[in-house]
Amino acid sequence: MGSFQLEDFLAGWIGGAASVIVGYPLDTVKTRLQAGTGYGNTLSCIRTVYRRESVSGFFKGMSFPLASIAVYNSMVFGVFSNLQRFLSQHRCGEPEAASSGRSLSDLLLASVAAGLVAVGLGGPVDLIKIRLQMQTQPFREANFSPKPRAVALGEPPVYQGPVHCVVTIVRTEGLAGLYRGASAMLLRDVPGYCLYFIPYVYLSEWIMPEAQAGPSPCAVWLAGGMAGAISWGTATPMDVVKSRLQADGVYVNKYRGVLDCISQSYQQEGLKVFFRGVTVNAVRGFPMSAAMFLGYELSLQALRGDHAVTSP
Repeated sequence: MGSFQLEDFLAGWIGGAASVIVGYPLDTVKTRLQAGTGYGNTLSCIRTVYRRESVSGFFKGMSFPLASIAVYNSMVFGVFSNLQRFLSQHRCGEPEAASSGRSLSDLLLASVAAGLVAVGLGGPVDLIKIRLQMQTQPFREANFSPKPRAVALGEPPVYQGPVHCVVTIVRTEGLAGLYRGASAMLLRDVPGYCLYFIPYVYLSEWIMPEAQAGPSPCAVWLAGGMAGAISWGTATPMDVVKSRLQADGVYVNKYRGVLDCISQSYQQEGLKVFFRGVTVNAVRGFPMSAAMFLGYELSLQALRGDHAVTSP
């Protein structure tokens, strides 16, 4: 089989859809904790969102990510799998030796490429998701100098939906506005995907029985979940900065860039602000990534007609 395989992209789409459905409620909680105000901790945030917005508050803005994140995950997994396979085959010389000849450098380069693709495709998706999640969050006027516009609960939302959100951002901020926070996302996703794919590959190989030809679904679920918890837990500091930059602009523009966001956040809330949401990040990272990798591997198995799950 050649190095380029289209099935990786389709399987990545299926896995991406599964991860969005599983992880979205905690993703909303994570975003509110990092970019919002008035939430003491994770449980307090969950209670507040439920009391003010009911169950639907946890799924605010999910339709757009469900459609788009699945596509962007398709590209991320397709690029990682195909590039890693190409690098291994190029180094080993024989296609059959590629799966057993993977090196850390192959995985590292493929993970970096996947991170770059994630930022390029996922930046606007993440921005719109966060804007829709945050538009019911009241902001403290006293902290902002540039024409703040406080919004009381119960007033009409700024964005009527994903399409209206895109149109509004482009009209008010230009096309570049869709990539607000892209620098912070780059600093989060490039190392983040290295700590996502590499632990998954090695953990799944370590967990699976020696006699088995490929990782079992149980090994995929466990390795994927652990890789997600590691990746999201370590990515939290830059995830906080990214969330704040992308939420900035729903009502006001407070930050001038990544360094300004880091500086203001540290001055106002101390070092602990960069670890806000680390617990919910790690906790949601496990089921999201477990669903992602399991959906990917099982779909790949079905598409290829294999009897053993094949690691990316």
